[in-house]
Amino acid sequence: MISVGARATAGRRRGRKRSPKPIEVQFRTIVSPHQLNSPWGRRVYWLVLAAVLVLFTLAFVFPLYWMATGALKTPEELAQMPPTLFPADPTPDAFFEAWDLFDIGTLLVNTVWYSLGGWAVCMAVDVSAAYALSKLRPAFGNVILGMMLATLMIPAMVILIPLYVTVVDLGLLNNPWALWLPAAANGFNIFLLKRFFDSIPRELIEAAQIDGAGPVRILRSVVLPISRPILGVVSIFTIVTSFKDFVWPLLVMTDSDKMTISVGLSQTAGAVTQNQVMGGLLITSIPMVIVFFIFQRHIMAGLTAGSIKG
Repeated sequence: MISVGARATAGRRRGRKRSPKPIEVQFRTIVSPHQLNSPWGRRVYWLVLAAVLVLFTLAFVFPLYWMATGALKTPEELAQMPPTLFPADPTPDAFFEAWDLFDIGTLLVNTVWYSLGGWAVCMAVDVSAAYALSKLRPAFGNVILGMMLATLMIPAMVILIPLYVTVVDLGLLNNPWALWLPAAANGFNIFLLKRFFDSIPRELIEAAQIDGAGPVRILRSVVLPISRPILGVVSIFTIVTSFKDFVWPLLVMTDSDKMTISVGLSQTAGAVTQNQVMGGLLITSIPMVIVFFIFQRHIMAGLTAGSIKG
């Protein structure tokens, strides 16, 4: 005889639903995990990885190496076929000759001045716009942001003529503002800054408002100090773009004493030897390398900031 208590317990067991087993998600790949974990699989994996890294490194570094070694060669050795990978008799004379022939000192001062001024104007405009769209929430803010991003779809050459006509009408030829104003409003920079500002907790803004801080004080004392990573990214984008721009400075900076480094080198390149051109190019590459090392630790942090909320 089965007792009443045993029957009740069996009934509860039959009525109890078993929790479903977790579903294992399997990803289909070219190489199975079993093959990858085998001795030959690991060897092939590291071999392919090393080959890819070496090829991509050579693709990016070899032009710089060719430029540096070309400046150390004589014009005859640089022009000979087949070319040599290493200079037979390296000499640094091309660097000193390029400095004098291209007047690189004046060109560098002009370019640095244009880059720093463009950076200051761009940061003032883009940070203010991104802060307003992210924290002040104006009417039709999403529509305004969408229109800004839509400008990224327009090729720069399409607006080159109307932009040049506008600069001429304003009398800004051979004026630094002809370079600073067109680059001030950048939809991509505004988008990056806004995404980062969106990730800033709302509680920090509300706490500052309770303490009596206004929008400008909040931007200066709360938002900007914790936005250094994305400010570094936007800074390096702006400075590099201003430093390497060629077509627009060629149109609006026609005086030889006001040219940028890229325009000045192109204007004189036909009258000097190739190794002197290589020497001038290598000298003008040094400032960008310095800028990269200054902002390198902010690049990845700024690009990934704001992408994940939580």
